Amino acid sequence: MRLPSPFSLSRSRGDSRTGGGPRVEALAYFLRRETTGGQLLLAATAVALLWANLAPRHYQRLWGTELGLGPDWLHLHLNLSAWVSDGLLAIFFFIAGMEVKRELTVGELAGWRAAALPMFAAAGGMLTPALIALAVSGGRAAEGGAWAIPVATDIAFALGVLALVGSGLPSGVRVLLLSLAVVDDLGAIALIAALFTQNLNLLWLAAALVLCGGYRLAQRRRVTSAWLMIPLVVAVWICVHASGVHATVAGILLGLLTPVTPVGDEPECAATRLERRLHPVSAGIIVPLFAIAAAGIPLGAITETVGDPVAQGVFVGLLAGKAIGIFGGAWLAVRFRLGALPPGVGWADVFPVAVLGGIGYTVSLLVARLASDDPSAAERAATAVLAASLVASLLAVMLLKLRSRVHCSPHDHSENDRDPVTS
Repeated sequence: MRLPSPFSLSRSRGDSRTGGGPRVEALAYFLRRETTGGQLLLAATAVALLWANLAPRHYQRLWGTELGLGPDWLHLHLNLSAWVSDGLLAIFFFIAGMEVKRELTVGELAGWRAAALPMFAAAGGMLTPALIALAVSGGRAAEGGAWAIPVATDIAFALGVLALVGSGLPSGVRVLLLSLAVVDDLGAIALIAALFTQNLNLLWLAAALVLCGGYRLAQRRRVTSAWLMIPLVVAVWICVHASGVHATVAGILLGLLTPVTPVGDEPECAATRLERRLHPVSAGIIVPLFAIAAAGIPLGAITETVGDPVAQGVFVGLLAGKAIGIFGGAWLAVRFRLGALPPGVGWADVFPVAVLGGIGYTVSLLVARLASDDPSAAERAATAVLAASLVASLLAVMLLKLRSRVHCSPHDHSENDRDPVTS
């Protein structure tokens, strides 16, 4: 039995269990819509760019403000920007972790054959951009792990664009995009953990794993008390952060440990409850706040970006590498009969999805900050991410509109759409 995502449920009706009255319910419903995430990211990016260029000193001073908590051995003396990227963004990855688990166990990726197509597409969409970034940069992207910047796809932004202009497409197009983006996210988190772990402290890591075991046990026993669960989750985050592993990994670990099916006689699973409560916060506050903190790039960085080999590699990797890699990976899966295209979806529909994969944004911006200790180099890489994401969005909009017209016309099954393997 495959359970529907709570996000798909929220699109069809309001949720009366959010509490707080009709206005709060309406706001929560608005924030759960797929188009909302992309709109808020665009607005946050505009705010960041205006702020960083009209009042650059104020922008840098605010996000560079140090906020220290507790004794030094807890390693919690961070600036405001780091609190957002390491702390609040862990909630975003917590939701992503639950979505990954749902899709792999009871969702569209349950079973090897169902998972093969998006897995191959995601693998191609990660490997090809990395290789292109290394090639275009002349190997310079190998320093600091900058080759990993164009590896990620932004789920919220990509799904937002698809929801905005792809209403006439078969539902399988959204399933394919969501599935490969979920696998992509999991791979990006694994890369963050592997590439940006510094001075690994095994004692802190062991403590984090023990606490994760406690979280899993509490979930299986249906413990829902916020007085217990919130301190437990915060303790896991502190331990992962202190271990040297990037703190957002705590979010993905806890998400994967959260049950995605009801335990006992529960009316709904823990993942559904948590996603319903946390997704509006993530989409409406956390991700836009991260965008404001990370996308504040001076206009002067644009001219420097053009001549920066690493930035060039990131730009071409996202824009061309994602399209080639995702489409090529999907084609290989079908070619070797390991997977099949979703019903009603042709290869002409897959290519716009592959182009949408070039929208890196959230995770790519995070990796850009982690890959370099030089703020100016990080700015140039972030500029390349924004530029590539913008171009990919515009190209995808044009392609999706074209495919929507084709599917809405009486002759929507042309020879070009047929599966070259089965036809």
